[in-house]
Amino acid sequence: MKETEILERGGVILYPTDTIWGLGCDATNRQAIERIIRIKGRPKNKSLIILVKDTGMLSDYVESIPEKALELMRTSLKPLTIIYPGAKNLPTDLLSNDGSIGIRVVGHEYCQRILSELKRPIVSTSANISGEESPKNYSQISPRIMEEVDYISMEEREDKAEHQASSVIRITVEGDVDVIRE
Repeated sequence: MKETEILERGGVILYPTDTIWGLGCDATNRQAIERIIRIKGRPKNKSLIILVKDTGMLSDYVESIPEKALELMRTSLKPLTIIYPGAKNLPTDLLSNDGSIGIRVVGHEYCQRILSELKRPIVSTSANISGEESPKNYSQISPRIMEEVDYISMEEREDKAEHQASSVIRITVEGDVDVIRE
């Protein structure tokens, strides 16, 4: 896949996800992460989320996966990003000040193909300038964003449905849950 080649070279892609269109890069590449932060005009102290293929990949990037997290992933009716304590094997640029990281196990076929080929997580942040409204479909993406990326996916460009961002929860090692965004 062309997307994977670009990600492996440290590039930034514009791509559809199981939620809204996103800007993505190899989540283990510090320079690529910094580039996404610049493209969005995002404050450096604001953490980013990553997408992983499955719970096996998830376990490579968090100290532990609470049983409650597995249960919530199985039962959630919409895409669910979980903020885990104890991130590992990731650049500090991705992490919150407390060392936590937001991760979504993504079921979206296109994202799954990218993750399977890359064999590493990818950053997923909304395809907008920081502070502006997130685009709900391809037609709403700013030309300024499109000019800054190395590759724009051909997938789902004609989809006019208005997609929504994922639910976000924070989970503790003990399994306590705090809803950040429904």
